[in-house]
Amino acid sequence: MQNRPAIVAVGRTKFGEHYGKEPEKLIEEAWLAASQECNIERRDLEACYLSDCFLPITNKLGLEEGFLSELTELHVPMEVTRSVSAALLTACQAIQAGVCSTVLVGGIEKMTDRWDKIRDDLMLLEDPWSYYAGGTPETNHELMLRAYIKKYGVTGENLDKLNVALAQVAVKNHANATKNEYAQFQREITVDQVLRARKAAQKPLGLYDFAPISDGASALILTSEAVAKKFTDHPVYVLGYSSATDYLNFPARDDLTHFAATKIAMKNALKMTGKTPWDLQVVEVYDQSTVMELVSLEDLGFCEPGTAWKSINESCSDYKGYYEINGKRLFVNMNGGLKADGNPLGATGGAQIFEVFRQLRGEAGERQVKSDQTPPRFGCALEFEGFGTKAYVSILGREQE
Repeated sequence: MQNRPAIVAVGRTKFGEHYGKEPEKLIEEAWLAASQECNIERRDLEACYLSDCFLPITNKLGLEEGFLSELTELHVPMEVTRSVSAALLTACQAIQAGVCSTVLVGGIEKMTDRWDKIRDDLMLLEDPWSYYAGGTPETNHELMLRAYIKKYGVTGENLDKLNVALAQVAVKNHANATKNEYAQFQREITVDQVLRARKAAQKPLGLYDFAPISDGASALILTSEAVAKKFTDHPVYVLGYSSATDYLNFPARDDLTHFAATKIAMKNALKMTGKTPWDLQVVEVYDQSTVMELVSLEDLGFCEPGTAWKSINESCSDYKGYYEINGKRLFVNMNGGLKADGNPLGATGGAQIFEVFRQLRGEAGERQVKSDQTPPRFGCALEFEGFGTKAYVSILGREQE
């Protein structure tokens, strides 16, 4: 890869309810954290790529590029996407093309500013038929779970184990979040709490199976390989990236038990790097629900189809901080995932990259992953837009190859 993109600094806010903070205060906080980390100034930026899903609706900001220009007092190229991963992909391509060498990639969301209507807004990410039929944001997750159980013939005692495995995903992510100062929920939960919530809701998935409504911001500073060493001695390289798209209408897809977009994006990102899934030691997956973490383990190539629940169940029965799959360790959602870290849509992907960046540099504190007493070499982040409608895979490494 020529002009290899490198992340030299990251910043973020705490995720949660920030009703009293304006959007500009949140993104400024994330930017300042990143800029101070590598002593970069606004005048050094040659382009900015910002992401959000709902700011035009929640905060009546219709032309976010102008909003960002005012904040930075810059007139450089600026574009808005729906996810940080999409912004990162665009920034990587700009750097590789030689168009620019220092770029700000950021994300922001203020979902609680429209608390009474935000669930209705989330339905806009589904197909119109589901929207007008009253399909809630949780509907497709339950449909996927039912299809998975049917396709793989999970019954009896195995069905009980699968349901417990999903609960263990939530428990594991909450436990990880207790070590994350930025997490929305910094408290532990139990398998019994998860199961009771499902029973109370009289549904296959309950309160503790889903990520919350959140506010927050995140920022990444991306440079070319040549420029990176001017700002830090320990850049993290973007070794591979890819995206893929699937039908908006979930029931119309060929396979309701997996996300085709994830498989395609992962295959293409790995091809860019020459790596295999098991070269990756730390992974951030988009656990908008516990079902999505389970399915993502299979779609990313770590587990055979229909088997991830077994690995989760066995690993979490005596949890040591990782999933053990085929005798290998995989550290997943060490920041607490969307489930406990929070899910401010436009900023979520930035928090995922933030975590992988910190892990690869050995800066994750109490939740630091270690392999042979050293930080992991490679990691990846999977981010979605919608219910698997778009998937983005970013593979990062502290080494260039």
